[in-house]
Amino acid sequence: MDFQIVWDSAPLTPVIRKGDLYSTVCLFSPMECCYGVDYSRSCAFSIITTNILSCLVLACSTPLLQVSYEASSPMLSLKRAHPSFLRTIPSDRLQAEALMNLLKFFQWTWVVAVGSDNTYGRQGLQTLRELAIKEGICFAYHGIISMETSNPDLRVNVKELRVFNAKVAIVFANKRSARVFFQEVVWQNVTGKVWLGTEDWSLSQELWEIQGIRGIGTVIGVTIMHAPLPRLWEFEAASRRSESHGIEAKCSQSCSETCSQLCSQLHARNLQYLLNPSPYDTQGCFNVYSAVYAVAHSLHHLLDCQTGVCRKDTVYPWQLLKEIKKANFSVKGRQIYFDSNGDPLTGYDLVLWKWAGQNWSYDAIGSFSTNPPDLTIHKGKLQWHTSDNQVPVSICSKDCGVGEHKVQQGIHQCCFDCVACSPGTFLNRSDRYTCQRCQKDQWAPARSETCFPRATVFLDWGDRIAQVLLTATTLLLLLLAGTLAVFVRKVHTPVVRSAGGWLCFVMLSALACANVSMYCNFGPPSRYTCMLRLPMYTVSFNVCLACMAARSFQILLIFKMASKAPGLYEAWKNHHGCGIFIGVCTGLQVIMSLIFLCINPSFPNKNYDVADQMILLECKNHSNVTAVIGMVYNALLAIFCFVISYMGKDLPNSYNEAKCTTFSLVIYFVSLISYATIFSIYRGKYVPAIYVAFLLLTLYGVFGGYFIPKMYIILFRSELNTHEHFQISIQSYTKKKNVSD
Repeated sequence: MDFQIVWDSAPLTPVIRKGDLYSTVCLFSPMECCYGVDYSRSCAFSIITTNILSCLVLACSTPLLQVSYEASSPMLSLKRAHPSFLRTIPSDRLQAEALMNLLKFFQWTWVVAVGSDNTYGRQGLQTLRELAIKEGICFAYHGIISMETSNPDLRVNVKELRVFNAKVAIVFANKRSARVFFQEVVWQNVTGKVWLGTEDWSLSQELWEIQGIRGIGTVIGVTIMHAPLPRLWEFEAASRRSESHGIEAKCSQSCSETCSQLCSQLHARNLQYLLNPSPYDTQGCFNVYSAVYAVAHSLHHLLDCQTGVCRKDTVYPWQLLKEIKKANFSVKGRQIYFDSNGDPLTGYDLVLWKWAGQNWSYDAIGSFSTNPPDLTIHKGKLQWHTSDNQVPVSICSKDCGVGEHKVQQGIHQCCFDCVACSPGTFLNRSDRYTCQRCQKDQWAPARSETCFPRATVFLDWGDRIAQVLLTATTLLLLLLAGTLAVFVRKVHTPVVRSAGGWLCFVMLSALACANVSMYCNFGPPSRYTCMLRLPMYTVSFNVCLACMAARSFQILLIFKMASKAPGLYEAWKNHHGCGIFIGVCTGLQVIMSLIFLCINPSFPNKNYDVADQMILLECKNHSNVTAVIGMVYNALLAIFCFVISYMGKDLPNSYNEAKCTTFSLVIYFVSLISYATIFSIYRGKYVPAIYVAFLLLTLYGVFGGYFIPKMYIILFRSELNTHEHFQISIQSYTKKKNVSD
């Protein structure tokens, strides 16, 4: 390979004098035509393409290196299929990402998309659909633009814009297809929409010259990032002016006067276009410029020309390919380098069409850059077609309110109804379609977006209600102790003996033991307090009821059944009937309690069903049979005691325990029924307090009904606590009974 590179006055501007490097290096190959690349963009690079590229573009049938300025197909980024392909124009996938970021920025989720009937448009639509699914954006309609103006599919595409209530439309098409499409849009008078365009037509003169297009709405386009090349346009202008003089001379020599005028007018219009190129042409020129400089810089390094004299004379194509992939230099303030796919790490400008009368212009309103992707919008430059210049809204359904989840309607996730989250569930912002359940120890009201910790509730020692109950419990315990002391001191008096003698001490001890079990209901439940408090209370209260029943039966037996059934009275007296009866009744309760403690013990439990906002700490059995059986057994014993007491209602006043016992048991029944009723209709934080209050009321009722009258006589009516008074009472009862008989 024999060639020579000579450098002109401009730095890094190589001019190839001779050689055959062009046979293996191709900047722009015929492959681009296979991907539908439109070469109509005219760029004023005649001087470069004449002096440098003319030799490189020749004979590119099997190129080993390709650097393209306009082939934007995403397929060319696949290095397995195109290992030697690089480009200075961004991939269409990046363009689709820019459009998708624009939709996200303005919160447009309900859009229409159409594409040209070629690889450019179809691949663009496919990429948009893939990105839209990830971003939660829905296409109300997407279609392909037919190039035939009379084709009914084209009219259908435009009509669909009216049918669907989408205010934003993406036109991913080349300028030829876009022109046909917008001509139909103008003809069908589709207005009041936002049109998002791709770089191939956003600044194309062919479109903004369409008559009536200014009324279609707001047009925002994606364009190649602008880079000024002022010296190039000056050179082109000088070149075209020189060429124009020769054309005018030929027109005068070869045409008639009329023909010469027409020829000159036509040439003048073309010259004006060349001297004032359209924005569409100017935007792409820098890509060509960058491609040439990329090859130039790579050759510069390969030929070791840093000192101004090239030291090497042999360069292989694979070396140039490897070198150009590592290129990293600055041109006109723009950094040029390629990623691993051979794509430039650049971005796009975002432009907004402007109209001043019939004159068209545009404003750069932002940019989209890659690595990392970043969208910048200058809101102050935005001018919308709406009357109040507000951002148009393009959604299928209005966003749901606080704590409302979306219920999808139809096939589009953007179309939905809003349903409030029920209590106990919350709406996670990461999933707007499902109300998630709160954790077991949390709660949430309706329409909630978060869960709150449940309050842990138990009968705390420091709670005001608990302090009242503790005071009542301690007071009762002191009263029982005081009564027991008085009864011990007055044990031989008739009142104590008539109340049962030693049975009084058993009853008072049982009531005190039951009262002590109340303390197990305060504070957080533990394993031992749960196992102890219910059996301790039921057994103790059972002892008290058994004593009352035994004493009532004994008095009834003495006064009413001794003469009629002397054997029964003797057997009761001689065989310690009271002790046996109390022992049997209490023994059954103890056996049941022990069985249930072994089989079905009570344990601390968190009750989540009391209320949504709280967790009730309580003692619970695996089943409620234990508590029910114990309460039922005591209730039956109380009924038996009540019946026996009522049968002795006409006994001597001094020995008549019917009133006291009946009153005590009535209080017990009332408190039992009240608790069962309240428990069935109320399951709140005060359930433990109600339970303790029920037990205390029962104990107070038994103590007050049975022992307070006796304490009153002992302390305040000592004249009634004599043997004479009791004898008079018995004689009065005997006379009354004889009279009645």
